[in-house]
Amino acid sequence: MDTATEFRAHRVVVLALDGLLPFELGIPHRIFGRPRDAGGRLLYEVVTCSVRPPGPVNTDADFSIEVAHGPEALATADTVVVPASYELGPVFEEGRLTDELAAALALIRPGTRLASICTGVYVLAAAGYLDGRPATTHWADADRFQRLFPRIEVDADVLFIDDGDVLTSAGVAAGIDLCLHMVRRDHGTAVANDVARRTVVPPHRDGGQAQYIDRPLPDPQLATTTAARAWALGRLGEPIQLRDMAEQEAMSVRTFTRRFREEVGVSPGQWLTQQRVERARHLLESTDLSVDQVAQEAGFGTAQSMRQHLQAALGVTPTAYRRTFRIRSGTTTA
Repeated sequence: MDTATEFRAHRVVVLALDGLLPFELGIPHRIFGRPRDAGGRLLYEVVTCSVRPPGPVNTDADFSIEVAHGPEALATADTVVVPASYELGPVFEEGRLTDELAAALALIRPGTRLASICTGVYVLAAAGYLDGRPATTHWADADRFQRLFPRIEVDADVLFIDDGDVLTSAGVAAGIDLCLHMVRRDHGTAVANDVARRTVVPPHRDGGQAQYIDRPLPDPQLATTTAARAWALGRLGEPIQLRDMAEQEAMSVRTFTRRFREEVGVSPGQWLTQQRVERARHLLESTDLSVDQVAQEAGFGTAQSMRQHLQAALGVTPTAYRRTFRIRSGTTTA
């Protein structure tokens, strides 16, 4: 079978709207424009389109960009990404699409994956894609977004939400987290981590938006929880109690838990589970360890415990995850 003739890169179409933020427009191109398969072929094709015929699109900066594709590109997309814009007009003010935007979105094929960065979520919401579903946006805009779209389950604490065929992210740099997550979902941890390294960003950020919300700062004279996290990461395969982590910072359990949540955005227990899931994913992709051995190495203790945690976090069993991503990442030939 000639696999070369069957290969087709996943097409990501980025919708550029007037008033867009250049930084956010560049995120999908940077993240999806890097991954390659074992043969060196780009795994994604990224194009930018407008709701109008090819031409200039205004940004929120002192320059415009020249977009080479019109709305017809949306009909060719496997994934559509909508970055933030400061000129959404009735979309932002009233929660309704303009005729021009509605006509463009109508070109999107059923089953196309949709994603938004920051206030790009208003476009998806106004189009009805998010009714009855969870979504997020920039923490400073979450209350207003919830009032405008009461049928959406808004979560302002997370960096992004993956609801299957529709994904939304928090503000600005959270778009990087979202796009890396989609690469990880499509092609596994190894590919996503390689993109992260080349982009000089962490492959997975701890916590959510809670750590970025403007709140009174903790006393800078007090210790942080950095050392405890480093200590825990070095022994994920061992039983770790909350009091053990607190002892690394010479804090009471109560003080440590409060400080940890302030800094990371989740509880110590939630953070440990996240790290163990990531460790398990890496081992399932990159080693031939049995599921029982992976469970031990990642700190879940038993295969059943790991199965439950991966099912909750990823929606798949360890065996299904390995079968999918060992093949996709090219680490096995069988």
